[in-house]
Amino acid sequence: MPDSIKLLSTRRFRPFFLTQLLGAFNDNLYKNGLTIFITFQAASVSQQHSNTLVNIAAGLFILPFFLFSPIAGQLADKHEKSMLIRRIKLLEIAIMLLGATAFLLQSPSLLVAILFFMGTQSALFGPVKYSLLPQALKPAELVGGNAMVEFGTFIAILMGLIVGAFIIDLGTTAMGIAVVFTACLGYWASRGIPTLNAAVPELKISFNIPRQTLNILRDARENQTVFYSVMGISWFWFIGITYVTQLPNYVQYELGANEKVYVWLLAFFSIGIGAGSFLCEKLSGRMVEIGLVPIGALGLTLFSVDIYFSQNLTSGGELITPSVFFAQGSSLRVSFDVIMLGIFGGIYIVPLYALVQQRSNPRKRSRIIAANNVLNALFMVVATIYAGFALAMGVSIPVLFLIMAFMNAAVALFIFMLVPEFIMRLLVWLLVHTLYRVEKTGLEQIPDEGPAVLICNHVSFVDALVLAGCIRRPIRFIMYYRIFQLPVLSFIFKTANAIPIAGEHEDKDMMERAFDKVSNALQQGELVCIFPEGKITESGEIGPFKPGITRILQRDPVPVIPLALRGLWGSFFSRAYGNAMTRLLPRGMLSRIELIAGDVINASDARPDLLQQSVLQLRGERL
Repeated sequence: MPDSIKLLSTRRFRPFFLTQLLGAFNDNLYKNGLTIFITFQAASVSQQHSNTLVNIAAGLFILPFFLFSPIAGQLADKHEKSMLIRRIKLLEIAIMLLGATAFLLQSPSLLVAILFFMGTQSALFGPVKYSLLPQALKPAELVGGNAMVEFGTFIAILMGLIVGAFIIDLGTTAMGIAVVFTACLGYWASRGIPTLNAAVPELKISFNIPRQTLNILRDARENQTVFYSVMGISWFWFIGITYVTQLPNYVQYELGANEKVYVWLLAFFSIGIGAGSFLCEKLSGRMVEIGLVPIGALGLTLFSVDIYFSQNLTSGGELITPSVFFAQGSSLRVSFDVIMLGIFGGIYIVPLYALVQQRSNPRKRSRIIAANNVLNALFMVVATIYAGFALAMGVSIPVLFLIMAFMNAAVALFIFMLVPEFIMRLLVWLLVHTLYRVEKTGLEQIPDEGPAVLICNHVSFVDALVLAGCIRRPIRFIMYYRIFQLPVLSFIFKTANAIPIAGEHEDKDMMERAFDKVSNALQQGELVCIFPEGKITESGEIGPFKPGITRILQRDPVPVIPLALRGLWGSFFSRAYGNAMTRLLPRGMLSRIELIAGDVINASDARPDLLQQSVLQLRGERL
């Protein structure tokens, strides 16, 4: 069973998950009931008036994200989150009572106007929702928690659409009762959310919306990786709203199928998002692995292109049913493309959300997530305008999908060039998951936060990459400058902010700068890793530890965690056969290696000889 599923058994996560799921379900239950009522049931509404109301409805729901996200971010940082969520859910009950009244009165205009209040409630809930997860979950659970939230949200959206269509057929009274009842269930679920400390209780709330919008965007820009991750999330919603908006017409006019086929394809997309989210958790090894983001972006591009080349199934006659649609072989390709778009969408979006939560300043996290919501809304509005303009100019929906594919490739490449850490982590992930099968033991000894020094035996040229691919926290590696300058690997080392060092007789100034950088990193609460042998072993055995570790600890007495690598001796990157990287895959693909962590050692006890003995014991007989 995936670890994310196990979170449902914990009080830390289950009440919040149910609250979020019921909220997303109720939003879509109401919106779909409203759409069907206006389009098919309201006799007084003309086609032109119906189209106008539907478009106004979309705008009214998004507008509050621009207006109230800056205030919502401040509230989420200032107040205790479980209390805030319960008050927001009480607001939902009040809004749904108004909605029920509008359904009873059968007033299309009032139903649409209430969407503004629903959007306000969603805008208030958004920053609390995503800033709560890093507080409620352990670091190793963050990816799994986000996977469950994304899966639950898309399933709730789908079920809201399906159930909304069923209930509105029973009458407007039934719909009014359903939305109020669901809102009450959401409040009941929120009462189980445990108390979480406020991040900045002394924060003074400002209601100057333009100024606060600029402030939260400035907060998001403080960390470049976080900001471009926010942009990546917003771009995902740009793509997503385009596909979701155009899917009904694509099914009807390009595939020649009815609304039930549309529901099936929407279900495939939602299931794909869930599968991709869970797959992301599995592939990431319970760490925030942004190396998966380029894989997700590539998949989104490839399957968007393939949808364009999928066979046109339009028959020109009566719209076909699901049984007829799925009986045609070419429909399988379309269905497969939709599922794969969902899967790669999950792989793309989950690490980005987790990274924003993990690396944002905890005192500003909710406001940064509010900035994300503002940008998401902006991108969705632009996407809607762009798609409408393109279609008005005569662009077909398949061509629009093809254009989106190329735009996605260009935007992804642009972001990855601005933040090369994404590509660096991809290379690390590919190394650890294609060349080797890594068994990890004792890594819980490495603290989730705060400064520490990692020490490890030095077996090959990729030791640092294996450690970086297995340990959840970013690591500053100290490495011999000649290894730091190796082609291809140098890109990874530079992007990871590795610290090159030279011997005193080679470049004393470089050595002094390296120790200054190490001290600064530790004072900033970072992890630093050193290979105390000072060079890669030529025999497989562990050489004497040099005194550099002592100098580091004298300046900054932080905890030391010994590590040992097993199984890399004899690999392509070791010197077992003379010069490294000359004998291609001597052990074949997916050879088994091990990374073992020992007990934490106090700085006062960390003499080089004792540290060497500790690493030697961890390594054992296997080289």
